[in-house]
Amino acid sequence: MRAEILAVGTELLMGQIANTNAQYLSERLAELGINVYYHGVVGDNLDRIVAYLEQAKKRSDIVLITGGLGPTEDDLTKNALAHFLKKNLVVDEEILKAIEEYFHRRKLRMTPNNRRQAEILEGAVVFPNKTGLAAGMGIMEGGIHYLLFPGPPSEMIPMFRDYGIPYLRRIHPESSSLYSRVLRFFGIGESALVTELGDLIGGQTDPTLAPYAKEAEVTLRLTTRAKSREEADGRLDPIQQEILKRVGSYYYGEGEDHSIEKVLFQALLDRGATLATAESCTGGRIGELITTLSGASKVYKGGVVAYTNEAKENLLNIPTDLLRTEGAVSAACALEMADQVRRRLKADYGLSVTGVAGPDAQEEKPVGLVYVGFSGEDRRESMEFVFAGSREGIQLRAAKTAMFQLWKRIKER
Repeated sequence: MRAEILAVGTELLMGQIANTNAQYLSERLAELGINVYYHGVVGDNLDRIVAYLEQAKKRSDIVLITGGLGPTEDDLTKNALAHFLKKNLVVDEEILKAIEEYFHRRKLRMTPNNRRQAEILEGAVVFPNKTGLAAGMGIMEGGIHYLLFPGPPSEMIPMFRDYGIPYLRRIHPESSSLYSRVLRFFGIGESALVTELGDLIGGQTDPTLAPYAKEAEVTLRLTTRAKSREEADGRLDPIQQEILKRVGSYYYGEGEDHSIEKVLFQALLDRGATLATAESCTGGRIGELITTLSGASKVYKGGVVAYTNEAKENLLNIPTDLLRTEGAVSAACALEMADQVRRRLKADYGLSVTGVAGPDAQEEKPVGLVYVGFSGEDRRESMEFVFAGSREGIQLRAAKTAMFQLWKRIKER
């Protein structure tokens, strides 16, 4: 079956928000074995929505529409589809009751236009909204299925998961689906990864390999079409083994939501170890990334952002002579920062970063030069790196590189 996704909303056309719904829906449809051939975006205009539907009717079996289901006059998606299909809009009493109860529980006055969110196309299957007010729906007309979902991802995603997927499985009971794995690599660029795997990527049929450059790292998606997870694993396992044989030293995990900070957190947690950080050019970015994780306090003692030489001296007791002779951007300073923060916060590991994020050179040292310091009870070392890019890019790469290097050393123990 051929599908396409239409997002309705002038704010999307103006670039005020990103169309993340299309990405999410495309991924889920691929998993269901449904091919997506078109993405579209139309503003809040009834005639233009209808014109788009006229085109979609000629080329797709399934049309998923997000947005334009709210209570205001510019929420026109249902009206446009009703006009296009020559269907009436009717109030679903159960949805209306749920909306009324929502306002009653919050002691808010329900304005008349909120009734619009309970309107559905006559004969449609209703998709209740568990995280918002506007109902979604699915309807088939002329051999084409139209599925409507609210625009906010916090409402669209759970509605699609709970009602959209079962609906699509009923109309598309295919025996095969797409299965994917996402392999994550750090410390190697996309072009270098592609070079190492050139013959595998160039000769791909099934499974397919697709590299993507992410924030300071590279991911590789392996995909196959199979009747079951077991069949898919039988195809994906051999190619993954060959990939890791070649570039396994850069591999740190698998999965869409994997990250350097997550694997470091888990490694520390598994060993009952703690971490303290001392940051200069990264401005606390390591601490920020770690503390976004639930349970971070189990492994993270805290950090010091010692941005100036005075802060390094006063907060970390970095010797004035060291700063004068070696400089703040040096291997010696990185080592001392890691040692001091580990001792002061009584952590098992100390991790430090000092460098030049730009845009100007510092201490006659070039932009992008970064030193990472590592301190443990029986091991201490520093590492030098040179990064390119914007100030923000250098800061992010430095923070993630420091965490990656610490993770590798913890794994070695």
